[in-house]
Amino acid sequence: MQAYYFTEEHELFRQSLRRFLEKEVLPFIDQWEEQQEVPKSLWKKFGDQGFLGLHYPEKYGGAGLDFFYTVVFCEEISKVFSGGFGVIQSVTQYMSSTYIYKYGSEALKQKYLLPVIKGEMISAIGISEPGAGSDVANIQTRAIRKGDFYIINGQKTFISNGYLGDYIVLVTKTQPEAGIEGISLIVVDLNSPGITKNKLKKLGWHASDTAEIFFENVQVPAENLIGEEGKGFFYLMDGLQLERLIGAIGSIAGTEALIEYTLRYMAERHAFGRPLNKFQVLRHRMAQLHAETEVLKEYVYYCCRLQNEGRYAVKECSIAKLLTTELANKAAYECLQMFGGYGYIEDYKVARVYRDVRILTIGGGTSEIMREIIAKMLIDDKHYLPPTQQAQTQDSDSLVQELITLLKERARGVNLDSSLKFDFGAHKLLIDGTAGTPTISEEDKEAACTILISPSDMKALLSGELNPMNAFLSGKIKVQGDMSVAMKLQKLFS
Repeated sequence: MQAYYFTEEHELFRQSLRRFLEKEVLPFIDQWEEQQEVPKSLWKKFGDQGFLGLHYPEKYGGAGLDFFYTVVFCEEISKVFSGGFGVIQSVTQYMSSTYIYKYGSEALKQKYLLPVIKGEMISAIGISEPGAGSDVANIQTRAIRKGDFYIINGQKTFISNGYLGDYIVLVTKTQPEAGIEGISLIVVDLNSPGITKNKLKKLGWHASDTAEIFFENVQVPAENLIGEEGKGFFYLMDGLQLERLIGAIGSIAGTEALIEYTLRYMAERHAFGRPLNKFQVLRHRMAQLHAETEVLKEYVYYCCRLQNEGRYAVKECSIAKLLTTELANKAAYECLQMFGGYGYIEDYKVARVYRDVRILTIGGGTSEIMREIIAKMLIDDKHYLPPTQQAQTQDSDSLVQELITLLKERARGVNLDSSLKFDFGAHKLLIDGTAGTPTISEEDKEAACTILISPSDMKALLSGELNPMNAFLSGKIKVQGDMSVAMKLQKLFS
């Protein structure tokens, strides 16, 4: 199946990257874990070799390659037995700078994206807060516009790359009263006055930094806003699928590497006069882990294919993230058991893996959140639209409410002697004049005449931009039922 997704060029890239890792990374992993820091100079070497920005266009210094080069990259950096090392570029390349590329201005791309691809900058994504992790809508960090600047106050926590990183894509509320429609993304330099950072002590991922960050009257240029104000939540919903898929790729690749490492140990370690891999109960456990890993790896590749095709695969990415991270935890437990007492000693890589994998079922959406997303789609028939369509739907809902308010005002002076319904698709407006003075409601009841029209065309009619007769002849207005009732609506458009 691997040949189905990977070409010869992909495999040549894998070999090149693997040689680079063997020379520049593997000899120093233990040192970086001890120091709890990877030197930034290493990422410049990555950039110089063309290993960063694989999915970004060449105009920004990227390679413009298909998604399966990213798969190769994530797999290989996940096999060095340091989750902390792997997460640094996973967050930078695929969980933070992607928002700048997809929605940011050209100026932001030049200032923040190009250095990331060159390996000169590390970036973070700031979502979680002490009282808001998976509940993004409940974030309390505020960015209030004052002239040409935003003034930011609040706190973020559990931020990977937050202590040593150069900038953060901050999820903040620019319109606190507007709910999810008031959330925006803003690029903030992490050396800005008013920022305080505390490095958190962690169970695992020691080679990377994780921070809590405090923002006190931090002044940020208004041009650092990513995309449109109030659209941040929709941007995030798009990016989270890639984040979860990246997590799944790394989880399954790391599990593969751990199984291989454990099998080598079992072949060398003897007990009762024979290698551990000759004991049936132990070999069967490893066979089970291998079988589960192989099945999930193929499912992850299927999800990667959907990503490569530009599909918005919410259910698939949620399933992949849920099952691969749960398997990674199971494999770490089972493999450490194979090492016996040695597995509890830091000299053996399995001990580090055991610590590192625990975060996988938490970060990027907990296993519980993944199950709830899947349950909503499976049981509640929930459909998740791509963020652009969701934003358009949200805008359409607001427009319909505006139109309904206006129509209610104008319809009071129209004598229908009948009933008429406007059908805007998801919304209906019923004008019932059968009892004299019209009553107006949003009930979806039968009417003598029904007008089918889009919210945008209705707005154009009411503003005078669109002529009613032209709209009817061109099909923008469709009338069902008594045409004479529809003719009495001319007063609405005058």
